[in-house]
Amino acid sequence: MSAARVSQRISAIAESATLAVDAKAKALKAAGRPVIGFGAGEPDFPTPGYIVQAAIEAASQPKYHRYSPAGGLPELKQAIAEKTFRDSGYRAEASQVLVTNGGKQAVYNTFATLLDPGDEVIVPTPFWTTYPEAIRLAGGVPVEVFAGPEQEYLVTVEQLEAALTDRTKILLFVSPSNPTGAVYSPEQVREIGQWAASKGLWVVTDEIYEHLTYDGVPFTSIATAVPELGDKVVILNGVAKTYAMTGWRVGWMIGPADVIKAATNLQSHATSNVSNIPQVAALAAVSGPLTAVDDMKLAFDRRRKAIVAGLNAIEGVQCPTPKGAFYVYADVRALLGKEFETANGPVRPQTSAELAALILDEVEVAVVPGEAFGPSGFLRLSYALGDDDLATGVARLQGFLGKAK
Repeated sequence: MSAARVSQRISAIAESATLAVDAKAKALKAAGRPVIGFGAGEPDFPTPGYIVQAAIEAASQPKYHRYSPAGGLPELKQAIAEKTFRDSGYRAEASQVLVTNGGKQAVYNTFATLLDPGDEVIVPTPFWTTYPEAIRLAGGVPVEVFAGPEQEYLVTVEQLEAALTDRTKILLFVSPSNPTGAVYSPEQVREIGQWAASKGLWVVTDEIYEHLTYDGVPFTSIATAVPELGDKVVILNGVAKTYAMTGWRVGWMIGPADVIKAATNLQSHATSNVSNIPQVAALAAVSGPLTAVDDMKLAFDRRRKAIVAGLNAIEGVQCPTPKGAFYVYADVRALLGKEFETANGPVRPQTSAELAALILDEVEVAVVPGEAFGPSGFLRLSYALGDDDLATGVARLQGFLGKAK
């Protein structure tokens, strides 16, 4: 019997659905098709000029042409620690910071460092598509806890308690949420954090959307709100969303010094240091003002209201108003099994994956199906695209989905 060419561990990883949808949309655009892409969570704004200028100047300095410490430029680590205290009130030393190649490496490093085979991670669902794959790759077991639109996509302590076993090691906590845009209130954050602390769990909190909340809703860091967690909390963050820097690939994790030291050791063998030029750009970003994100928020808020109104005007679509990030998570369960007329005859999609594929084929609008984030029956749309594209895309959805029989 011949051995498999690809390991079981890697073969088991699911492709990133969000990136796959985005890639297909961009390929169709490159072929001249008028595709509207609601797939990727990527601001349509350019990176602010002062950040770009810092990178340009760094590129001409020979010291940045060389290896640098695997854990990050010391001045950037210090600036991240200071930024974290400024923005969320959480105090950390530079030695508790690891600079990573984007937020995804911070996610993987964290789970690889904390999990042993069979350890369980409670994952509030809908979840960002990378979390369960990173957990499995690290040998852990993701345990999904689903909260639907009737709960505003917010899990309860009672649900978390029901998912707890003697193998549970970590609670993953994400607020504001990708993919739903849900934001937990300060009271809910404290209640969940105190529950986790009482059970002796680690909390891994992804705070990359911390500056993107609307309607006066506050961001609350569970690390700050629940000091009882002590040194069993890891914060994940990065510059991608706040400063329109998705392609620069700079993220970080903040945690206890021993965990950060171990994760840095892992990274030293995996990738070594993050490219120095983006690190200098990130230094300019986190040390500078929040003017850029404040300007983006005005546009995101306008688009948020427009897309929610447009989707809720479609019979069979229920779209709660998100309070954070730049996504809507539309409930389309009422459309599944309905008949849609196509050039090839009537089609009855049974899953949100089939519906998303149909939408792309028929009206050239790219959305991500709920299967990427948990149960079928939902569609995630990012509204971090231009106003004109958003209006065109929603109009196409209304025209197509509105004719379901």
